[in-house]
Amino acid sequence: MADLIVTEFVSLDGVMEAPGGEPGYAHTGWVHPYMGEEQIEPKFAEVQAAGSHLLGRVTYESFAGAWPEREGPFAERINSMPKFVVTGSPEQVTWESSIALEGDAIEAVRELKESESEPLLLAGSRTLAQSLLAADLVDELRLMVIPVVLGSGDRLFPDSDRKLELRLTDSRRFENGVLLNTYRVAG
Repeated sequence: MADLIVTEFVSLDGVMEAPGGEPGYAHTGWVHPYMGEEQIEPKFAEVQAAGSHLLGRVTYESFAGAWPEREGPFAERINSMPKFVVTGSPEQVTWESSIALEGDAIEAVRELKESESEPLLLAGSRTLAQSLLAADLVDELRLMVIPVVLGSGDRLFPDSDRKLELRLTDSRRFENGVLLNTYRVAG
C-alpha cells in the first residue's frame, strides 16, 4: 500500500492559495521571494522519491500549463512521472503520463493507495487535500512554511469541529526563515 503525502507551501496564517503566481488572488506569487536552491532541493528530492503525483483538476491545469515548457531534471521528472488526476472532465487530461480517476474521488484514491506501492505525492489541490484528510487517507504532511502573514486566502485547514492530530517527524530551518516541517498523521 502506498503512502499518501500531501506537500504544500503555506503562510504563517495557513494560506496556501496561489503560491506560484496563479491569477485571481491579491497576493499571488507570495512564495517566489523565498524560493532559492536551498528550498528547491527538498522539493526535487520528494518528487524523485515519489512513485506518482496525485492532482486535483485546478492544480493539474496549472501544472500542465507550466511544466511541459520547462527544462532540466526537475521538469523531466514532473513531466514523465505518472499523474493521477481527480476530475469530472477526464477528456481534458492530456498531459504526458496523466490518467483521469473517474467516479467517487475518495473511493478512487483509496483504491489507488491500495494498488500502488510507491508514495503518492499530492501538491496543491486544496479541495482534494482537505477531502482526503477528512477521509483519513493522508499519511504524511510536508509543509514548507513561508514567513509571511497574508491575512486572507484559502487555507489548507478549514474551520472544522474535527481535531487532527499530527506527529512532527522532521523539521528543517533555512537561512531565510522558511521552515520545512514533516508530520505523520497520528492514529
